[in-house]
Amino acid sequence: MKTIKIVVAGPRGRMGTEAVKLVHETEGYELAAVIDRKHDGQDLKDIGGFGGISAKIYSDIDRCLSEVKADVLIDLTTPEVGMKHTTAALKHGVRPVVGTTGFTDENLAELESLCEEKGLGCIIAPNFAVGAVLMMKFSQMAAKYFPDVEIIEMHHDRKLDAPSGTAVKTAQMIAEVREQKEQGHPDEHETLKGARGANMQGMHIHSVRLPGLVAHQQVMFGADGQTLTLRHDSYNRASFMSGVKLAVDEVMKINVLVYGLENIIE
Repeated sequence: MKTIKIVVAGPRGRMGTEAVKLVHETEGYELAAVIDRKHDGQDLKDIGGFGGISAKIYSDIDRCLSEVKADVLIDLTTPEVGMKHTTAALKHGVRPVVGTTGFTDENLAELESLCEEKGLGCIIAPNFAVGAVLMMKFSQMAAKYFPDVEIIEMHHDRKLDAPSGTAVKTAQMIAEVREQKEQGHPDEHETLKGARGANMQGMHIHSVRLPGLVAHQQVMFGADGQTLTLRHDSYNRASFMSGVKLAVDEVMKINVLVYGLENIIE
């Protein structure tokens, strides 16, 4: 079995730390290097918190991918940095697996074109938790029969974007099978601005940010005399790693951009 050489960007973040452990502990994976804005030139094992896992730290992705032979980049940073890293990886012949949310349609179109030009796969996933992806797929199934739907997503208070990428992706998937419909009373008005949340094609999305939360979402459907609620909860970042591994294995087999883990789950 060919060893997959992997670079992890954002190793000191909560998700990045779990990804480093995943790569280190998985047979057939090799941690080739990490990319971090601090500690350039040092070894990961010397900065603490990684239990002796060794990898050279780079602050510049182009220098890293010029000096290190890599097959896959796992990027778990921010939308701005993630776009830069994903573009650089593809230009260096490295397949990106990206867990950063916030990519625009223009970003995705640019990356799709670059994947086609380079003949490389790239997977961008708003959520790597397999259970969350199944919740999204089940929500799309339910929306054919329950067009009235609201999404409530709940995350830790350090999350930067709202609504979450998972909530937006869920709404997009629902919109594919649901006729656009403005929900609620036609004359309703907010006595406090924002009380009804964000509006996406008539669906309302509500964002909760509190310490103690990790990543949680419920999709509520309503009809005469009944409601249906689909909910997923991630209690720690390890819950995302099975999806990261699935994406790493799959990105080695494809040569196109895939947006959303649901597209590689049968």
